[in-house]
Amino acid sequence: MPNLKVASSSMPVTIAPSRWYRIIPIVFITYSLAYLDRANFGFAAAGGMNEDLHISQATSSLLSSLFFLGYFFFQIPGAQYAAHKSAKKLIFVSLILWAGLAAATGMVSNVTALIVIRFLIGVVESAVIPSMLILLSQWFTKEERSRANTFLILGNPVTVLWMSVLSGYLINSVGWRWMFIIQGAPGILWAFVWWKMIDETPQQAHWLTNEEKILLEERLANEQQAIKPVKDYSQAFRSTPVILLCIHYFLWSLGVYGFVMWLPSIIKASPNMDIVTTGWLSAVPYVVASIGMFGASYFSDKAQNRVLFIWPFLLIASVAFMGTYLLEGMDFWLSYIMLVIAGGALYAPYGPFFALVTELLPKNVAGGAIGLINSMGALGSFVGAYLVGYLNGLMGSFHTSYLLMAFAVMGAALLALLLAKTSRG
Repeated sequence: MPNLKVASSSMPVTIAPSRWYRIIPIVFITYSLAYLDRANFGFAAAGGMNEDLHISQATSSLLSSLFFLGYFFFQIPGAQYAAHKSAKKLIFVSLILWAGLAAATGMVSNVTALIVIRFLIGVVESAVIPSMLILLSQWFTKEERSRANTFLILGNPVTVLWMSVLSGYLINSVGWRWMFIIQGAPGILWAFVWWKMIDETPQQAHWLTNEEKILLEERLANEQQAIKPVKDYSQAFRSTPVILLCIHYFLWSLGVYGFVMWLPSIIKASPNMDIVTTGWLSAVPYVVASIGMFGASYFSDKAQNRVLFIWPFLLIASVAFMGTYLLEGMDFWLSYIMLVIAGGALYAPYGPFFALVTELLPKNVAGGAIGLINSMGALGSFVGAYLVGYLNGLMGSFHTSYLLMAFAVMGAALLALLLAKTSRG
């Protein structure tokens, strides 16, 4: 008999609980490694790289955002390949290429090489998140998907958490070059663990019984039948929900990566702040984020209401950024508390958001739609990372940047409410 668990009336039967400990830890670690270079670049910039390579403030802003430009251009092709051929193979190749390029960042001797590497890292990593979301949608049902997605996206704040502390110590001990090499190399080894441990679909998993495979695939097939059919990508991309999700994710990502890429520099700019203390303080928002993500995903799955667990958190983040704007220069610790709240609230809705995307569109177009939405998020990340750095250089402080992030995230919150109304209609 299959290993089944009878749930309460609000949560249906759970099929094959072994999926959670066979798939989720591997997915979590894989995304953690792939995410690493998005955030440790900010530490290198604050820890001596700009001085060593004679990088101006304007060039530093460009370098911080170039990753997302490469990420933007290759989202849809990667998502299509993952959906129609093999997410497992694409992630394997991406991991090896990403890790090699990340380690090579520590070996550059001029800005031109750094520009090329930053763009290429974005290109090879662009396939990871849409491929992961497609893979998880083939393994976890609608009632589980927000939690499964949260364990995936949790690799984001948890990575920044431990990376913030470790990067501060590494830069202080061996310098920014060795920080990149030490943090990049493990990805190559992990690619082979991924290849060995992950199965593309339940049918390929030897550790599931035949009855578990049948039950799971029947549940997933029934869910697809309940989704309104969409003929092709053209129809999907022109639909109101996809357009709203694209704009929403653009604005949200602008706020997220304006925050992530520049938080170490914001903290380091405070009087008498060393790089090790900067690392510890930079980690705290991601502890709050991890707790918020678990809570939002659990209650989103239980209530089967995704939008209700998206817009309130974004509203809180917007208010916190506004609070930081008003407090800047008055009290460091009050401003820092506002940043902690903003960081935690920005991350909390990721699980419900990506569950919503896969539930609005049928399987035949979901891959391309995820790629399109994520590419708009990458464009927002590019704009956020660049504009925050540019405004800082122009104004001599992060004061105006807080206002930019506050309004962008407020716009995302309002669009989430509009999306809920449109979906009901």
